[in-house]
Amino acid sequence: MSRTFDIGRRGAAALGLAMLVASPVGAQQKTPRIVSVGSALTEIFYALGAENLLVGVDTTSLYPPQAKSLPQVGYMRALSAEGVLSLKPTLIMATTGAGPASTLDQLKATGIEVVILPDHYDYDSVTKKIEAVGKATGKVAEADDLIARGRADMKGLADRLAATPNKPRVLFLLSMSGGAPQAAGRDTAADGIIRMAGGVNAIDGYAGYRPLTPEAVIASRADYILVPRQSVEALGGVDKVLDQPSIRQTPAGRAGKLLQFDILLLLGFGPRTPQAATELAAALHPELAKAN
Repeated sequence: MSRTFDIGRRGAAALGLAMLVASPVGAQQKTPRIVSVGSALTEIFYALGAENLLVGVDTTSLYPPQAKSLPQVGYMRALSAEGVLSLKPTLIMATTGAGPASTLDQLKATGIEVVILPDHYDYDSVTKKIEAVGKATGKVAEADDLIARGRADMKGLADRLAATPNKPRVLFLLSMSGGAPQAAGRDTAADGIIRMAGGVNAIDGYAGYRPLTPEAVIASRADYILVPRQSVEALGGVDKVLDQPSIRQTPAGRAGKLLQFDILLLLGFGPRTPQAATELAAALHPELAKAN
């Protein structure tokens, strides 16, 4: 995955960056100095009790709240090599959304270990991230326990969902202000969590996030509208969302079926994913609660 680092103009830049780190990096240190890039990874450090090894996080690392007190290295997709290296890390752990690639190349060129973990939107991806953090921090037993509890929760949810053939259509809108709403298609965190919760993504004609026309919102035939709580607050409340003409013409709009979740809980794909999937499933399948 690593690219060849050009010598010359970029080589001088790499040398300058390397000098920001104590030399040799981490050679005399017994305790790792870790920078976590990605909210899910940061949550895992705290869930395993390994947060004392963190020397920095990215700006998406907002949970648990105490993570916000750590030095920040910028937005995960717009990292600065100088900012990361100023913390003198011995290990940088990130998910595939981290970048830009040129910054990651510069970090690798200094000799610091950079671990990039695939971020797929299923629970297997979550367990691989937990395993990796457990190994890097010496918290293997704690990681195994967290994975076992998560798998048990996910199996219990799957067993309950097997009892109902109902798969409601869910339209996830990332934002609704300043123009056409951004809706989640295939290969997104929203698509993954909807499937985990026993629903069907109402948008399957494209991958990623795209703005929807009013006609496309109506054509989605959504049974539920799912939005981040932060977006609802920014728009002025639930009624403001449901009052949009295109949403009013969906089954969800007519029935007032709008669901709002904290975005990090819903889309984080970290240790709280079983909780997110279970809570979303309960909202999408009220018949399951009646059956218990």
